Amino acid sequence: MSREVQLYNDVSIFCSELITKKYSTSFSLGINTLHKSIHKHIYSIYGFVRFADEIVDTFHDLNKKEILNQFEKDTFHSIKNKFSSNPVLHSFQIVVNKFEIEHNHIKAFLKSMRMDLTMKKFNREEYKEYIYGSAEVVGLMCLKVFCNNKDLYNKLEPYAISLGSAFQKINFLRDIKSDFEERERVYFPNVKYKTLNNSQKIEIEEDIEKDFNHALVGIKQLPTIAKSGVYLSYNYYRELLNKIKLLDTDRLKQERIRVSNFKKFIILLSTYINPI
Repeated sequence: MSREVQLYNDVSIFCSELITKKYSTSFSLGINTLHKSIHKHIYSIYGFVRFADEIVDTFHDLNKKEILNQFEKDTFHSIKNKFSSNPVLHSFQIVVNKFEIEHNHIKAFLKSMRMDLTMKKFNREEYKEYIYGSAEVVGLMCLKVFCNNKDLYNKLEPYAISLGSAFQKINFLRDIKSDFEERERVYFPNVKYKTLNNSQKIEIEEDIEKDFNHALVGIKQLPTIAKSGVYLSYNYYRELLNKIKLLDTDRLKQERIRVSNFKKFIILLSTYINPI
């Protein structure tokens, strides 16, 4: 590889790193606890999924369907040609080709993004399909980087799916106010925003607990390069769930639940002092 090509690759990856740090301090913190050798790969995955999500949820005055369709075409074109003039897609294709990330996972992710363009409510099957595409396959992309070993990847795949599912369901709960007020969208099947009650909320929380309990089994088996970082994210989202549990549905509809920077530091410290 020429020095010029390496420089282009490095600059593209840096763009994805910058996107990650600007959009998500929590995700950036989690990446920092992964082994340094895989930081750039996870930044590249996050940059890709972040920009796709922004196309769907941010640029309301544009033809989002057309832009997303072009984004998908450009994504697979870059993977095939191992190059893109879009630095986010260029850094993503490097990871996809290096770790042989399944194209079906990328397609599933973009399908879920496309669902956000038109759907306001979801039945149970649509809910499962959306979570699979929007969160679970993203976890599987990261798992490819963590393992870089087919047998271990296959063994840990169901646990990564559970973790991605838990994370997404918590995001649905914490963002339920903005999703409805800004987009008239409710992801939970058979749930109406205005009539959401504590019994329904508890049922959702119990479902998340099952996902978390299953995911923890897999986290314990992750390679050393990834275990601490994933465990930190697990603990961070568990704290979010604990905070949500303390609120009734009226409070949940009034504010977006956050973890303070001080609490994030405590979680980080605890993760290091009491490793999994």
